[in-house]
Amino acid sequence: MATTTFKVIDFHVHFPWGWRMFNSEGPLAEYARERRRRHRLEWGVPEPEYDDLETEEGKREFARRWRLEAEKNDLERVVFVTGGGNDNLADVVNAWPEVFIGFAHHSPSQKEAHQELRRAVDELGFRGYKIIAPVMDIPFDHPDLDPLWRFIADRGLPVLIHFGLLGTGGGVVYHPNINPLVLATTAHRYPDIPFVIAHFGCGYWGELLQLCWGYPNIYIDTSGSNQWMRWMPYPLTLEDLFRKAYETVGPERIVFGTDSSWFPRGFARHYLEEQLRVCRQLRMKEDEIELIFAGNARRLLGLDGP
Repeated sequence: MATTTFKVIDFHVHFPWGWRMFNSEGPLAEYARERRRRHRLEWGVPEPEYDDLETEEGKREFARRWRLEAEKNDLERVVFVTGGGNDNLADVVNAWPEVFIGFAHHSPSQKEAHQELRRAVDELGFRGYKIIAPVMDIPFDHPDLDPLWRFIADRGLPVLIHFGLLGTGGGVVYHPNINPLVLATTAHRYPDIPFVIAHFGCGYWGELLQLCWGYPNIYIDTSGSNQWMRWMPYPLTLEDLFRKAYETVGPERIVFGTDSSWFPRGFARHYLEEQLRVCRQLRMKEDEIELIFAGNARRLLGLDGP
């Protein structure tokens, strides 16, 4: 088991309320089930437990289990980036605020999105904003979003964005906002906003590196199994991703996450161990590893030192 001399912050966790939003239907359903079955087989994880979740009692029980996961895995913080709506997630986070952190995750294209974000931050205590780009209805640089970006810049909130492939079989493979480069104009206009791009760009690795090259406020999120690497037209490994990210942006702009969510898997410890192994094989210094797995998240979230 990989060890560290510091507590890890998982910057990318989902509280799995309403988690089955991207289920396929019809002929694609079997393809999607097979993809999920292969994933569980490859990573040695069991079937997810959902049946008892979507009740208030089930929500409290899952929150309790996540609190135990944090303790068992010596996590400093668990950052829930979605959770079935802002109010629902606030209930979870407020149960153990010394460990849990929440992100607002309503759509940027909904009416008065900036007002909802202000409420989520000022009243619910959230510390960031999660966006799923391939389901957004408008461009990132649309004038209607200017009040949202101004509020985020004023507060210095981190914005975690999922670009790229979404879901399993029958999921999203094309959308006007699927490519990280669509963020370029907004990143240029709002240099005080730290934009964290999930899953190494999730199929748009070269485009993400271009974005990082152009703008110092772009961060790379390492979360998930990153199975998208298998679908690239050229060989790519986790070691390749970390090496190029380290060479391009340095350890100060790489942020660890797991994309964990459901039980009985809980915290995806194997993702942590694999990523730590790669960083050490690349002979990163231990203080650089601490930045990737805790320090950068702590800075982005405005947390005090351990």
